[in-house]
Amino acid sequence: MSDNPAMADPKDIRTKRDTAGQVLNLYKKLGETPRERLERLRAQKPHYAHEVLSYAGRLDPMAEGVLLCLVGSANKRRDAYLDLSKEYTLDILFGFSTDTYDILGRVMETGDASTLTKKALQQALNEFRGQLSQEYPPYSSKTVEGKSLFEWARNNALSSILLPSRSVTIYHIDIEKLYKVKEPQLLSYINESIAKVGGDFRQEEILAAWHKNLKAKGDREFPCATIKISCSSGTYARSIAHGVGKHLGVPALALHILRTQAGEYTVEKSLK
Repeated sequence: MSDNPAMADPKDIRTKRDTAGQVLNLYKKLGETPRERLERLRAQKPHYAHEVLSYAGRLDPMAEGVLLCLVGSANKRRDAYLDLSKEYTLDILFGFSTDTYDILGRVMETGDASTLTKKALQQALNEFRGQLSQEYPPYSSKTVEGKSLFEWARNNALSSILLPSRSVTIYHIDIEKLYKVKEPQLLSYINESIAKVGGDFRQEEILAAWHKNLKAKGDREFPCATIKISCSSGTYARSIAHGVGKHLGVPALALHILRTQAGEYTVEKSLK
């Protein structure tokens, strides 16, 4: 691109008027934090380098999909975008639970879920329809007494506080399919997924725990379910996975989370 505006490709010329007030539908990759996705946007689209950017609707490192980015004056309307309803495709793994309710956590409990049936799972899901009080996951950004729950958990101090909760609404929650994952494939997926995460999320400790519970040449199979969810803002999909397991009496966690929609913004139209 030429430094001379007169010779530049019109598509490469961006002004404050062009970008200010935009809402961008970004795709956050597995392993990224929302902040890392915004930095990747700046690298992808240099005309956003000096804009004020924020995200509306956090996605955990182990979740991917639609992440709304507010540009410039759009940040004044942040609350409206935070309140948008969401849709998710959630894969639940039965037989394990962790302290984060997903695979990026230390294994806390194991159990036999081989007798799980579609009928029992659907009955459990029915209990989650409508309005309910959902506790925040222990490892989350929700603050209590000036510190995030993540900090309380990392300092082994969760027992000294009451986990906060919030009212959420599950509009639809249904089974798409039941399937089984073989032990070597499960361990490989966990290894590959955690390897994509940067920063300090206890990766070494967590992987060591998974390798104690799974064998690369093991012959076990573990039941999984793909669930479609439509819900209000603020709903934690990984908490639903954990809660479904508790209702069934078996350990469970979020194996994979894909946010497919936020309001009118769909994953098919998101910027990769």
